[in-house]
Amino acid sequence: MLESLAGFDVRDGDPVATHDLATAVTAAPLQYTAGSRQWFLASGLTTFVENGHPTEGEWSVDDQGRFTSFWPPSYRATYEVTWLVTCGQITGLRFVDARSGDRFDGRFQMNA
Repeated sequence: MLESLAGFDVRDGDPVATHDLATAVTAAPLQYTAGSRQWFLASGLTTFVENGHPTEGEWSVDDQGRFTSFWPPSYRATYEVTWLVTCGQITGLRFVDARSGDRFDGRFQMNA
């Protein structure tokens, strides 16, 4: 288990509370189903790597408590973020795009 998430009592599919979003996304790099990886920094910067190509963006929590991302020059998205829990252990996060419904499951990389 990741140290920063040790005190969380959540179930698979529970929404990540607004006040926990920063802790959740910065806990460890995420590995997505398709093989891409993403790092979130507490500063609000994020790096997404797909097929060896990094893309730099920004993440934030908006004034309505929603997780948002910005990818220059103009792509913005809002996501519902829920916990992925396996056998009682937090293993990652699920991002669901508020507009399209597209779902992205990211598993925490414990040794990254």
